[in-house]
Amino acid sequence: MNILLLGAPGAGKGTQAVRLAERYGIPHISTGDIFRYNIKEKTPIGVIAKSYIDKGQLVPDEVTVQIVKERLEKEDCKSGYLLDGFPRTVAQAEALEKFSKVEAVVDIDVPLDKLLKRITGRRVCGSCGESYHIDHLDGKTSCSKCGEELIQRADDNEQTVASRLDVYVKQTSPLTEYYAEKGILKNVNGMGSVDEVFDRIISVLG
Repeated sequence: MNILLLGAPGAGKGTQAVRLAERYGIPHISTGDIFRYNIKEKTPIGVIAKSYIDKGQLVPDEVTVQIVKERLEKEDCKSGYLLDGFPRTVAQAEALEKFSKVEAVVDIDVPLDKLLKRITGRRVCGSCGESYHIDHLDGKTSCSKCGEELIQRADDNEQTVASRLDVYVKQTSPLTEYYAEKGILKNVNGMGSVDEVFDRIISVLG
């Protein structure tokens, strides 16, 4: 099954994607992870991506589309995949259709006013990537999985987050209408526990 996850930044796409990929036995493909790897390694594409991401802007379509196309051509995607973070615009969705067919689109819906607090309170492990929220850390500053220090991503500050949400509303949210017209959009309430949201997604995917 070829699945696409939609939702504003902080809606929980990454968390749900990991569980869904495991359940269906398909690779979780996150453009965010791909870009972060390239930024960390300071590759040419990483330097370009960082200049946009640090401003809360989207990476140019042609760069993102090419990265995704190359990834979907790999052997582990032959039986399906789960896309998280792509496409972000209708133009990207149209480009995706030229080389792959999405079968189900899940939109995780969380009110935008709830997302700012979610994202700015997020802390991640600088080593293994595990994600936490300050509301549940009880003052702890190290990862419970590997013991490394927890950090706030550079693009998780309030100003950048507000810009990212604004970009989402203007450019990404039209994707819901695009996929609704194709009859493959599944809307899921993103409020509640991780388990509750996961169960709702499984229910609509069947």
